[in-house]
Amino acid sequence: MPETQPNIFLFYPNLIGYARIVLALLAFFYMPSSPWCASIAYFLSAFLDAFDGHLARMYNQSTRFGAMLDQLTDRCAFMALLMTLCQFYPRCVFLFQLTAIVDIASHWMHLHATDLTGKNTHKSSDNPILHYYYTSREFLFFMCFGNEAFFGLLYVNVWWSGPLYLIPILAIIFFPVALVKQLISLVHLYTASLTIGAFDVERIKKEAQKTQ
Repeated sequence: MPETQPNIFLFYPNLIGYARIVLALLAFFYMPSSPWCASIAYFLSAFLDAFDGHLARMYNQSTRFGAMLDQLTDRCAFMALLMTLCQFYPRCVFLFQLTAIVDIASHWMHLHATDLTGKNTHKSSDNPILHYYYTSREFLFFMCFGNEAFFGLLYVNVWWSGPLYLIPILAIIFFPVALVKQLISLVHLYTASLTIGAFDVERIKKEAQKTQ
């Protein structure tokens, strides 16, 4: 009997990925007018991100599709939050634009470099900073949480500053984490550019050898 091919679209981690997309869309819809609904949906979408990788390892269901789905959900959700912040903090639009550009460009280049070099996962790098970033789960969680917390607190502060200005104080505390996260994204962009450049040089050499 022919071997049954697995339906990777129904793998457990990818099902969680679809739920994250639904929650993210709900958050986008409510962001302009209903902060509590938006915050809960956005938080749940981000929270589920901690489980898809665990399930992928537990059931041996790691897929390239799942990794891309996870990355796209993270990037698009963060982009939507930045778009909303541009509306509420018009004087900071340029900074939010830079943040969005660095975030999208660095992750896109990093994933592209991963594909060109034939690596099975984007969570690996020869760069010492990125190597530590991806191999230390505690550091990775802290950086991602701190980054989301800073921008999320900026959003909450529009509607509610908390007792004794607790929300803006917490945002100030998490700001250094968000700044370091953006600097790490620049390292992603730089190392990925070098990797793609080296790939192009090697390709040009091979093509030149064929014509000789």
